[in-house]
Amino acid sequence: MERDFYKKLLKWKASDLRKPLVLKGARQVGKTYLLTTFAKEYDDHIYLNFDEEPHFASLFAENLNPERIIKELGIYFKRPILPEKTLIIFDEIQECPEALNSLKYFCEKKNEYHVATAGSLLGVKLSQGFPVGKVNFLDLAPLTFFEFLDALGESSLRKLIEELKEPKAISEIFHEKLIKLLKYYFIIGGMPEAVATYLKNENLQDVRVVQKEILDAYTLDFAKHAPEEEVMKIMAVWESIPRQLAKENKKFIFSAVRESARAKNYETAIQWLKDAGLLLKANLISTPKLPLDAYADKRAFKIFMLDVGLLGAMSKLDPRVLLEGHQLFQEFKGSLTENYVATELHDQYFDHLYYWSSEGIAEVDFVISTEQLIFPLEVKAGVSKQKKSLLVYEQKFSQEENPPPILSRTTLRNFAHEALIINYPLYAISLFPRFR
Repeated sequence: MERDFYKKLLKWKASDLRKPLVLKGARQVGKTYLLTTFAKEYDDHIYLNFDEEPHFASLFAENLNPERIIKELGIYFKRPILPEKTLIIFDEIQECPEALNSLKYFCEKKNEYHVATAGSLLGVKLSQGFPVGKVNFLDLAPLTFFEFLDALGESSLRKLIEELKEPKAISEIFHEKLIKLLKYYFIIGGMPEAVATYLKNENLQDVRVVQKEILDAYTLDFAKHAPEEEVMKIMAVWESIPRQLAKENKKFIFSAVRESARAKNYETAIQWLKDAGLLLKANLISTPKLPLDAYADKRAFKIFMLDVGLLGAMSKLDPRVLLEGHQLFQEFKGSLTENYVATELHDQYFDHLYYWSSEGIAEVDFVISTEQLIFPLEVKAGVSKQKKSLLVYEQKFSQEENPPPILSRTTLRNFAHEALIINYPLYAISLFPRFR
């Protein structure tokens, strides 16, 4: 299964500034598969999995001298470990803190060796302290919709969209086909095993079984890896996500987690889930000025699940809703649609998602900044041409320091450019904000 992320690995390999790589991402997003596939770019590779084979930890017990470690790895694998020629893969590295700490010394003393690491809950482990500047971090997410198209053998449709130079409507036959494929993505999502299961037999009930197994694995992680005093809170926040998103106003409400719940009691649980790569967060901004984070209200935010397919599975959404016209996009007050947009944007902008709200008057679902410009985006679950919130935003901030260069909306409608507003079809939201 080809991933766009592979290009980032090639760039890391070729970089003069390369350091040991730490590949982060939630369980089962395909980290191990990617690294072992990437190993083909080298003459040789060695692979250590600290979860499957705990005895590897003994190689790091004596000291963290990389020269000794490399020598002993060569003895164990019965072949030389060569600079730039051999890729050293440390998988499930969170199970061996000494191996994780050794990356600092590989960087300082033996950086000519190529070391790539991955593991579940690495974000949680690293949040507890890690030498800054000694490694390169990369984050892997589930397959995007464009990658989903590639997996289904529909790369020509992806190419058709990506080659657009202006927001001009595409042929209706392709537009309708892309909407149909997007429906399937809403059910299947981008978890590699779920996609592979669908490709094998096209049975959506089998896909749901896989998704439930993934969700079960996540909850087992809570009990195994989270601080004992936080486990129940993490579970409560996690289980509340569908309820949070099903509200008209999707701002996170602590009382939806548990009656009389207070922010200070659940902040750690939310951060744990975020560090684990299981949820995404968009903060409210009071005004669209750079840097956006300086104007973010950290007390007001929306949270989303890492994968739209898992959200549907957790919500017990019946896959047969595929047959009900465009109802799928509007389920749970459009929560699947907004979650989908969040994951597509997060793939490009990571932790830099924001939204703007003028209480009771208007809300712009996402605000992102790139190239020193700020772009608002309104999300609609159907074919609505409604633009009230965008126009309120434009009127309020058109004379400010960073006036909106263009207003953007994403709906089920085809590409369009109408006066101040550009419409991106939902299937092409990863192009945002290309057109200005």
